Amino acid sequence: MKHTFRTLLGIALLTFATTGVNADDTALTIYNSDFAVVRQGLPLDLRPGVNHITFADATAHIEPDSIILRDLGGMRQLQILEQNYRNDPVSQAMLLSRFEGKMLDFQVERTDAQGNRKTEIIPAKIIRSGYSPHNPGGYTEPIIEIDGKLMFRLPGEPIFPALGDGAILKPTLDWLLETDKPGAGRSELSYVTGGLNWHADYNIVAPAKGDVIDLVGWVTINNQAGKDFDDARIKLMAGDVNKIVPQSGVYGRAYKAAMAADEAMAPPVTEKAFDEFHLYSLERPTTLRDRETKQVEFIAATGVKSQRIYVYNGAAMDRYGYYAPDQLVEDPSYGTQSNPKIWVMQEFKNTKSNNLGMPLPRGRLRFYRRDDDGQLQFTGENTIDHTPSDETVRVYTGNSFDLVGERRRTSFRVDTNHKWMDETFEIKVRNHKKDSPAEIRVVERLYRWSNWQITDESQKHRKQDAQTIEYRAQVAPQGEQVVTYTVHYSW
Repeated sequence: MKHTFRTLLGIALLTFATTGVNADDTALTIYNSDFAVVRQGLPLDLRPGVNHITFADATAHIEPDSIILRDLGGMRQLQILEQNYRNDPVSQAMLLSRFEGKMLDFQVERTDAQGNRKTEIIPAKIIRSGYSPHNPGGYTEPIIEIDGKLMFRLPGEPIFPALGDGAILKPTLDWLLETDKPGAGRSELSYVTGGLNWHADYNIVAPAKGDVIDLVGWVTINNQAGKDFDDARIKLMAGDVNKIVPQSGVYGRAYKAAMAADEAMAPPVTEKAFDEFHLYSLERPTTLRDRETKQVEFIAATGVKSQRIYVYNGAAMDRYGYYAPDQLVEDPSYGTQSNPKIWVMQEFKNTKSNNLGMPLPRGRLRFYRRDDDGQLQFTGENTIDHTPSDETVRVYTGNSFDLVGERRRTSFRVDTNHKWMDETFEIKVRNHKKDSPAEIRVVERLYRWSNWQITDESQKHRKQDAQTIEYRAQVAPQGEQVVTYTVHYSW
């Protein structure tokens, strides 16, 4: 479609507001990083030439330069020749700013000597309104002149004349729009907005004995976009989608700063792969009010086999702060302080054979276990990253009360001239449980140098990576196991 240059004096303008779109035309794709894509139906009855369209049904955090307008049937072309975005809705402070240097009436409530309240209308001059939208605070003290005297507050309730044509009640888009085929038709408006977010939460329940768990997953949707979405089709995008974060403005500060019934056995949320990410679709339209938090169950699995793991990482490396590489060799005491805590880890396979197999979005896992009376007791929580199907979920849930570790160095020799070092450690793990044996994974990080060799050990180690080894200690109830090893470093 070709367009010729015209002056606005020769354009017949058609002005109307498009606030009444059909609810079933609204769709949302919400990302788990505080933004969303909104798609909504927009009926347009266009005249030949240039049409002036006023649209006031967007969110308060719209990115105006993300707007896409298209004809739903693909039968005509739509071109926005000019777009103006206004985000200064009417407020008392904003209206006061329009009367700076002018007289304005104020309604003042007074109480006379007899205790009777009466209303007076007092004219005053607005020297300074106090409205300052471009300052971080957004408001300063007003200055009002009454009978030649100044005061730094409003004397009463301001009385404004009727709103002019330029006033708006919510963020508004003004378009100059042209089409190759005038007439009525259905269009779709799409844009990116802030103020919408979602996250996943998982509740895991274990029985009093054993580790066959039940897992329930919820998605929580939070709408702070400044707009209601009635009967919207909602999709949730999971994955690390790159998004440039605004550094300033209202949207930049916002960026930084429930369906319970089942229907015909259909899951409330379905999932499918999309590009390099995963989409989770709510199966039925739902209404999402402004400032509302909605939760929807998206996974429920029973009989999931899990495993509890005990890990002892005895070197208290967090107590040393920053060490230069040469200090790892030169300081004999480096890495010798002991941490007595033994971690409790829980893991399970996200597979169909384990009654799961659905890609799990990033979220928080809460663990519960039933006690001997059948009551649920909270036993820890942590977060998981996006986990594809057929991968293992392993999370730290806390430290064991009855399992204790002790690590000490028993020998140290170094020859800096010939560039070698020998170091021997003794690790003790104790099980104070009365009737439960425990397998404790003793993890040792060989942090002195990249060249190392285990020259002596009480049992065979397992190599985890280039500088990490692991021993499996089987500890009987009320028992103790001792692991020793000697490592030779060369550089």
